[in-house]
Amino acid sequence: MVSIRVAAAPVSFGVFELTASGNGLPAADSVLDAVVQCGYQGIDLGPAGYLGDLDSLRRRLADRELALAGGWLEAHFADDVLLQRELETIRATLDLMAAAATNGAWRPKPTLAVTGDARRRSAIGQAAHRTDLALDEDGWRRLVKNLRVVVELCRERNLEPTFHHHLGTFIEAPEEIERLLEATDVGLCLDTGHLLLGGGDPVKAWHDWTDRINQIHVKDARLAVMRSVMTDGCDMTEAWRRGIFCRLGDGDVDLDAFIAAVSASDYSGWVVVEQDVIPDSSTPFEALVADQRRNREFLRARGW
Repeated sequence: MVSIRVAAAPVSFGVFELTASGNGLPAADSVLDAVVQCGYQGIDLGPAGYLGDLDSLRRRLADRELALAGGWLEAHFADDVLLQRELETIRATLDLMAAAATNGAWRPKPTLAVTGDARRRSAIGQAAHRTDLALDEDGWRRLVKNLRVVVELCRERNLEPTFHHHLGTFIEAPEEIERLLEATDVGLCLDTGHLLLGGGDPVKAWHDWTDRINQIHVKDARLAVMRSVMTDGCDMTEAWRRGIFCRLGDGDVDLDAFIAAVSASDYSGWVVVEQDVIPDSSTPFEALVADQRRNREFLRARGW
């Protein structure tokens, strides 16, 4: 029998690594209060420092009876030199997550992703049919070797990681995901939106990789926006600005079929709702909250 908890993410309120250094972000306490009011049971960590230091993070979560579901850790796994420079930050983030974690099955999962190069970032959604964008064999060797190092850092802290495929990174297309799974033992964070836009079918992916999926990011996406982004040669930032991700049920992901497939399984773990947005200054915080309330209601109406 399926056993899930549903979490929210700061990115749905416009807070993530791209926007973290900007002005006008909603206060962490406001986001956490909204997450509780909308009916979520957990939250992802968000960019470094957003939810505070360890003491602040623990207090904020405990006061609201929220659990930490995961945290984004993108790194240059395919580049030995750059990864070495990132390891200190990676260790610090993992230490924070481990110290703030609840015990048992609902411990947070570090969400690992591999940074792409400039070509990948400027050709999002095209890896499935452009072999010239792929990592070469040396790149794959470095990726697998370095990923294993960070996976071990996670496990040393009693944290089981999950790997997130993502537009504009070196793991985007279904074939790239498959190769990564064959070469490693890391679990997969299946993101319904990124998979659709990367050329995949979330329902097929669920059936193909069920035994490796240990985290789900449920997300809806608009193929028409994807087509415009590809035509114009836009990067991920512009895709976000154009609203490539939308409220659950408003896009092109067959979420009813996906939810039915997961519900018929014995999956046990977090489902994190994400609606990546870069709100402009005219977007009221209340509108972002309303979207996340509706997303939670969408899932609740389908048994989640």
